[in-house]
Amino acid sequence: MNTKSMFRHRLLRAAAISATAMLAASPAHAAEARRPVAVAPAAETPDIPATLDLQTAITYALDKSFAIRQARERIREQEGLIVEIKSRALPNASLNSGYTVTDRELGKDSQAPNAGTRDSEYWSIALEVRQTLYSGGGVRNALDAQKLARESALLELEGVINTALLDVRTRFYNVLFSREQTKVQEENVRLLREQLQTAKNRFEAGASSKFEVLRAEVAVANAQPNLIRARNGYRIAIDELRQAIGYSNPRTESVRKLPEFVGTLDFKPVSYDLQDVLSQARANRPELKRLEKLELAREAGVKVARSAYQPDLAVVGGYQLRKNNFSNRFNESLDGWSIGLQSNWAIFDGRATAGRVAQARSQLNQAKLLTSETTLAVEVEVRRAHSSLQEAAELAESATKVVEQAEEALRLADARYAAGTATQLDVLEARVSLTDSRNNQLQANYSHNVAVAALRKSIGAADPFVIKP
Repeated sequence: MNTKSMFRHRLLRAAAISATAMLAASPAHAAEARRPVAVAPAAETPDIPATLDLQTAITYALDKSFAIRQARERIREQEGLIVEIKSRALPNASLNSGYTVTDRELGKDSQAPNAGTRDSEYWSIALEVRQTLYSGGGVRNALDAQKLARESALLELEGVINTALLDVRTRFYNVLFSREQTKVQEENVRLLREQLQTAKNRFEAGASSKFEVLRAEVAVANAQPNLIRARNGYRIAIDELRQAIGYSNPRTESVRKLPEFVGTLDFKPVSYDLQDVLSQARANRPELKRLEKLELAREAGVKVARSAYQPDLAVVGGYQLRKNNFSNRFNESLDGWSIGLQSNWAIFDGRATAGRVAQARSQLNQAKLLTSETTLAVEVEVRRAHSSLQEAAELAESATKVVEQAEEALRLADARYAAGTATQLDVLEARVSLTDSRNNQLQANYSHNVAVAALRKSIGAADPFVIKP
């Protein structure tokens, strides 16, 4: 078999495959395709751990957070667009085939042999390859724009990770805060019950009146709502943390199971200079870097739009096998190759290109304005975070001193009450003051930890438990 016959054979085989694909699209094959297909079961969500610390929660969120996973998918979308645009610079091959039958009545006026005496058939198979040689810079600039868009998607992912992990930290701190607040309320109720028992003992001994017992009972009853609200807040904080890290486990045995949360809300003073954090934010915030990439992409978009003013040039070649007009026999078909150049230059397109260029320039200007607006918003965010950190640090320092004073006041009130030189009301007021002081300290420590995390996020610093992507 010579080379020409081999090429003809391969061309026919490709046409047969194309025909098979057309048959697969028929209703019968479509019904077959709609039959249920066995799908591999998704990976099971891990069981609730016995203990959970902040680092474990952040590590889990990096893999399971829905916001982070969506940002990763947007990167894959940009990679697909890059592949699509690259295809314009690569050779494109297509196989075209056709078959027609013409009624003999339509061929009666033809000069061909046997015209009008039998049905006329025509078929052809053609393989065409096209390679763009010049497009006015449109393909190159479009590819540059998509590469910049992918880089901006990576920076968007970095920003999403920072925001998501700040949310995880805040939710985890909220769990610790709610847990400690519950302990404070439980301790308060316990102490008040001890005070009630002391009042009953004194009443039975004849050292106090029934009024002191009633007042102690009222104090215990009034403390119960705060304890109930604290426990409910703890449960809600846990569910909010579960949502933040993307944890979902619908198994029945896991509904009431809770891990032991490891961590404390300690106050560790830190100091940041306002000018330094503003400079770091301008240099490191992924949102600003992303907008810079988008500006460059918009500039490339202007060049893509202007490329329509230029002609395009492509080389086109192919191989065709078609029926002989004077014979229906396959072995007498005609075949051969062709190659040539194709060019197109829109001399006047009704100013469509001018309109696209104007749109691209407007998009570039919008990107620049958005960069300026976002820069200002970032500066305000940093200033607010810095101010909140200062406030939280001052409150935490003050709350620590107040707790020490309230504990000493309660100790003195208990001692004086035992000696008979203080009233029960003095002791109850001292206990209430201590409970309020402890709650204020917890709130201040919580606010300080959150403020530190918020300031780090505002300047574009990665979470301490995460390697910067």
